[in-house]
Amino acid sequence: MLVRVKSCGICGSDTHLYETDEDGYIIFSGLTKLPCVLGHEFAGVVKKTGKKVTTLKAGDKVAVESIMWCGTCQPCKSGAPNQCRNVELMGLSADGAFAEYAAVSERYCWKINELENVYSGNDIFDIGALIEPIGCAYNGIFIAGGGFNPGAVVAIYGAGPIGLGAIALAKIAGASKIIAFDRIKERLDIAKEMGADFAFNINKFVPSKKIVELTDGCGAEIQVEAAGAAPVTSPEMEKSISVNGKIIYLGRAATKTPMYLDAIVSGANKIIGSRGHSGYGIFPSIIKLIASGRLNLEKMITARYPFEKVIDAIRASTKRTDGKIIVRV
Repeated sequence: MLVRVKSCGICGSDTHLYETDEDGYIIFSGLTKLPCVLGHEFAGVVKKTGKKVTTLKAGDKVAVESIMWCGTCQPCKSGAPNQCRNVELMGLSADGAFAEYAAVSERYCWKINELENVYSGNDIFDIGALIEPIGCAYNGIFIAGGGFNPGAVVAIYGAGPIGLGAIALAKIAGASKIIAFDRIKERLDIAKEMGADFAFNINKFVPSKKIVELTDGCGAEIQVEAAGAAPVTSPEMEKSISVNGKIIYLGRAATKTPMYLDAIVSGANKIIGSRGHSGYGIFPSIIKLIASGRLNLEKMITARYPFEKVIDAIRASTKRTDGKIIVRV
């Protein structure tokens, strides 16, 4: 299908493609096939469809998955499309959506017409572009992580878009306390607006001590790593995880860190990795939550740029003071 791109978010992956290490290499540690058109968190309008397209038509508003799974490898056929052995990543290894039009397969597109119940104009597409990053948090917490009982305490490290999405989802899923950590004041402020009960600067407070203090020594049942800083966050999560608690890794970084496994064994804890947002009803579930008015994401968006200033938008993302930056095409 040919989709007229309307809104596309700046992802941390885009930031990591723009930034380089001391040797001049990009920071992003995942699959890339460069050069390609960047941008993978997007929504738009269907303009044309191929002969085999049956579920969508010209004029439909859609949000698009960026995990381009093949559907025929063993993981895909077994129901694990995010672990596809032939995966391509839109905007990273295949052309993406920082463009007026994007050619995408029907299988990756989800109709968002029902968002007109709560949004209008371009806001529909801005919110639609958030479904992809929110989907990553949803997959980590509820699919890979198996969810949590209402009343659980959730600690989230990193208040970037994925962490903010985790906060919003934990809130509507019934967490009794949501404790967020970051280094940047602006993002901590957004975390509170998105539903965090507590938000602490890790340069001023020790995360594990605050969690233990706020849980009367019991620890947090769910620990979400959305910072990509495992050497810093892992020791704190180990010290403050509850019995039968879960550590869910969403942050991506090419790094290693030691873990004290005896404590994990004694506590019957779980360490869970998660990538992507495809399959498992993730996109349609998020769309329904937004359309119902229960999942409110507009406060995540802290900046909007016109398409001609997309490089300025990516450059601004390196400051890491925004929640989500949206480029309107």
